[in-house]
Amino acid sequence: MKSVTVIGLGPMGSAMAGAYLRDGYDVTVWNRTPARADELVARGARRAESVEAALTANELVVLSLTDYDAMDAILAQAPESALAGRTLANLTSDTPDRARRAAAWLAERGAVQITGGVQVPPPAIGTPDAMTYYSGPEDAVEAHRAALEVLTGIDYLGADHGLAALYYQIGIDMFWTALLGYLHGQAVAEANGISAEDFLPRAVKTMDLRYFLEFYAPRIAAGHHEGDVDRISMGVASLEHVLRTTRASGVDDSLPAAALEIFRRGVSAGHGQDSLTSLVGVLKRS
Repeated sequence: MKSVTVIGLGPMGSAMAGAYLRDGYDVTVWNRTPARADELVARGARRAESVEAALTANELVVLSLTDYDAMDAILAQAPESALAGRTLANLTSDTPDRARRAAAWLAERGAVQITGGVQVPPPAIGTPDAMTYYSGPEDAVEAHRAALEVLTGIDYLGADHGLAALYYQIGIDMFWTALLGYLHGQAVAEANGISAEDFLPRAVKTMDLRYFLEFYAPRIAAGHHEGDVDRISMGVASLEHVLRTTRASGVDDSLPAAALEIFRRGVSAGHGQDSLTSLVGVLKRS
């Protein structure tokens, strides 16, 4: 019978355990707060009474935790022998270096780590377009491909355990920055009597950056930062207008002020007449 253990039953881990149950898996679950497992147990999951029992119940163990500190604290509750022969699909968020160190630590104890970075929120687990970055031993990913694909599709990046964590953190960097931009814009909108519902279609159109990404990526790769389409000096003027509008609306100006400061640093570095893509170099040297 198909079987898996899921450790960590926050919104993401619970969604994953639920997806396995729907797919007919024998699912063992463990969480630091046992009551978090009640609903899943009612649906047919097995509640492990200890971390050791959770680890030894199945070859494949899916970890969905806040960070690697939480993982270390949880795994410390079991004897190291419980890790031998296990494959841990570690879908916990942390830095690339932590992912590499954890994989090495687990390998010393006879376990294999598959590092993962889930690219969708919990409600999208098990849906057709969901995707997860994976890195680590390719043979381990292939051995458990069917089980991993119950959750999401697989974007395999290579053997380096840090790659999945790196790609994930880059994506999260972009995600939070973009959403903060939306929230700041909406704060200005509401300060001027424009509701979120009214602004929604304009926000969706504004946040669709695909054209710009596809236009700029080849230029960045080629080091082509000529200001033939846009210039940092133009961005400075534009952001100054945003800043004044924000202040006149009585809204916190720290976010556009930070963006303006980066553009001004580009001008100070001699890129005033270059494209905003030249800011990649400014940011790398910061």
